[in-house]
Amino acid sequence: MAMENSDTDNRIDDEAAEENEIAGPKDEHEARGTWRHAAFHVATTIATPAAYAPLPFAVASLGWPLGVMSLVGGTIATWYSSLLIASLWRWDGKKHITYRHLAKSIYGSWGYWSIAFFQQVASLGNNIAIQIAAGSSLKAVYKYYNPNGSLKLQHFIVFFGAFELALSQFPDIHSLRWMNGLCTLSTIGFAGTTIGVTIYNGKREDRKSITYSLQGSSSAKVFKAFNALGVIAFSFGDAMLPEIQSTVRKPVKGNMYKGVSAAYCVIVSTYWQLAFLGYWAFGSEVEPYVLSSLTTPKWTIIMAHLFAVIQISGCFQIYCRPTYAYFERTTQYGNANSNKTFKDYIYRLSYTSIYIGLITLVASAMPFFGDFVSICGAIGFTPLDFVFPVLAYIKAGKLPRRKKLRLPLLLLNTAIAIWFSIVAVLGCVGAVRFIVLDIRAYKFFHDL
Repeated sequence: MAMENSDTDNRIDDEAAEENEIAGPKDEHEARGTWRHAAFHVATTIATPAAYAPLPFAVASLGWPLGVMSLVGGTIATWYSSLLIASLWRWDGKKHITYRHLAKSIYGSWGYWSIAFFQQVASLGNNIAIQIAAGSSLKAVYKYYNPNGSLKLQHFIVFFGAFELALSQFPDIHSLRWMNGLCTLSTIGFAGTTIGVTIYNGKREDRKSITYSLQGSSSAKVFKAFNALGVIAFSFGDAMLPEIQSTVRKPVKGNMYKGVSAAYCVIVSTYWQLAFLGYWAFGSEVEPYVLSSLTTPKWTIIMAHLFAVIQISGCFQIYCRPTYAYFERTTQYGNANSNKTFKDYIYRLSYTSIYIGLITLVASAMPFFGDFVSICGAIGFTPLDFVFPVLAYIKAGKLPRRKKLRLPLLLLNTAIAIWFSIVAVLGCVGAVRFIVLDIRAYKFFHDL
């Protein structure tokens, strides 16, 4: 009876907190996003061509059994972790609009600076990787129309950087909601086109020549497997959930749950198909950027490249916003009650130019797409998307009080935290090894 009363009180407290959230005082800057906007933002952040494209290569590096298990397990784990982060909205009665401040509310200053570090690694690594992907796609389109053209990969990386600099002058994520809607449609277009062309190419291949055995020496196979774990972690990377949730209208939790689940419906229906069909079509010889393995028909491949560039444009913006937010706070730029001056706009142009200039320089100098994807997934996204959510949920005291539910959830969360901490270490080891090998094999600013 005491346990039932405790559970009843718990439900009443939760309902009261939700009611207070709905009927509470309005924020100075009222959020206006719907669950559909949240789904657009989440899908745009996770399901990028840079995330899709290396999945067949990751599965090929692990083989069918481990590849399938790793991809399915990663999908379920990140969906679950995303719902946990959404459930921590106003967990202590206060609104935490960034991942860093949510971590600070649970772990103190140590949590704030830890998340700040991992977010910066994820942001920089992700944007370097997708800028390389965008440059590669733009170059492919250029070579289709001008096979003998003299422009190199680095030129297209710079062109894409200039476009992102223009988009960076928009004040926040919500102001780019129109683009994120377009990017979500481009995600579906990219996935559908690439899946269709992959099947077409796979049927044209001599199936007897396709092998699915792991290639290389024993040590090479091990490091490839480590690298693949980092790639899969990258493919589910979303280090911006609290930031996205802060743009969603009330009831915030309910809308975020719907938005996350809708986004994962898109992810499941496309990720798994492309990963498994890409490996089926090309076997162990599949390229790290799967579009590079496609050969015909040319016009559909070009269409896939164009979808990729459009989608990547929105993803880049979402991941650069935490860095911009730091600079904005130093001048109060973006405060709803402040009058923007010409000096504010010049300052914004200055720091966005520095950020994008550095990203563009690194992407141009070391255009090793697969390596950056893996190390970004291992060091940046694995702690943010797999480890922190489950530990924060326990630390915040959100586990149910009933022992029948509390113990299984505690064990599940602990197992996820331990396993993906191991994945982070292994993925980092594999990625660093391949970066060293690529630097030895290629010169800086190599036109891949």
